[in-house]
Amino acid sequence: MDPRVPNIRKIVTLREETLQESGRTVGTKKDKIAVAAVISNPFAGCYEEDLEPLYDLGKNLSGQLAEKGVELLGVKPDEVTGYGKGAIVGINGEIEHAAAIMHPRFGAPVRAAVGKGDDIIPSTKKVGGPGSAITMPITNKDSIWVFDDMDAIEITIPDAPKPDEIVVVVCLAVGGRPLARTKAD
Repeated sequence: MDPRVPNIRKIVTLREETLQESGRTVGTKKDKIAVAAVISNPFAGCYEEDLEPLYDLGKNLSGQLAEKGVELLGVKPDEVTGYGKGAIVGINGEIEHAAAIMHPRFGAPVRAAVGKGDDIIPSTKKVGGPGSAITMPITNKDSIWVFDDMDAIEITIPDAPKPDEIVVVVCLAVGGRPLARTKAD
C-alpha cells in the first residue's frame, strides 16, 4: 500500500442547519458541516522516523473532504466563511501521525476548495478508540479575529477509529454563529 494515498474505509458527514436559537428565527444561513474519512494508518504499530508520506496523504485527502463539504453545504466555494480540521488516531498509532497528516500540506487543497483562505485552519487532534468524539474549532477563513465565526463542531463515529485507523475531518461553516453579537473591546 502506498502510504501517500488514503485507503478510505468510510466517509461520514454531519451537518448542522440552525433555523432557530433562543426562540428567535435565524434570518440568514447558519450551517456547519463536518466531513470525516476513516482511513488506514500505514504506520500503526511501528515507529517511523520519516513521516513525509503522511504529509502527502493529508494533501491528497483534504481537498476531497473540503470539496465534498462545499457540495453538501450547497453553496459556492467563496460563500464558505469558516473552516477547521481535526483527527483521531487509533491506539496503535501516535499523535504525531495526526500532526503529519494535518499540518505540512493539508491546508492548500482546503483553501482551493473554499475559494481561498488567508488565515490558518485551526485544528485539534487526539489518540482514541472507536466512538471517541472530537470537537474541532472553526474560525473565519480570512481573518481568525472575526468573532462571529468563532465556533466549533463535534463528531463521533461509533466504529472508528479502529486501532490501526485514523479519522480525518474537515469542517466548514457558512454565516457564523446563530444570533452572534459578541464584540471586541
